[in-house]
Amino acid sequence: MASIKNLKKDIHNTLGDLIEACYVWEIVTADADTSKSGAIIEETLVAFDGLMDKIHAKDIESKKAHFKSIESDLENTANSLAEKISNL
Repeated sequence: MASIKNLKKDIHNTLGDLIEACYVWEIVTADADTSKSGAIIEETLVAFDGLMDKIHAKDIESKKAHFKSIESDLENTANSLAEKISNL
C-alpha cells in the first residue's frame, strides 16, 4: 500500500472514468434509453460512497489488510460496472 491519498485518487479516477464512459455512451447513442446508464451511474456513486466510508473507518485492527480489501473491492466493483457499461 503506497498511501491512503493514492488509494483515494485511484477510487476517484477509476469510478470517474466509468461515469464518463456512461455519459459518452449517452452522447454517441442518440436514441438511447438513458435509464439504464443512469442506473449504472447511480450504482457507481453508491460504490464510491461505500469505498470512501471504508477508507475513513476508525476502528480497524489491521490497517494493511483493511486497505488491501478496499483495493480488491475497487477492482471487483470497477470490473462489474465496466461489464455493465459494455453491455449497454
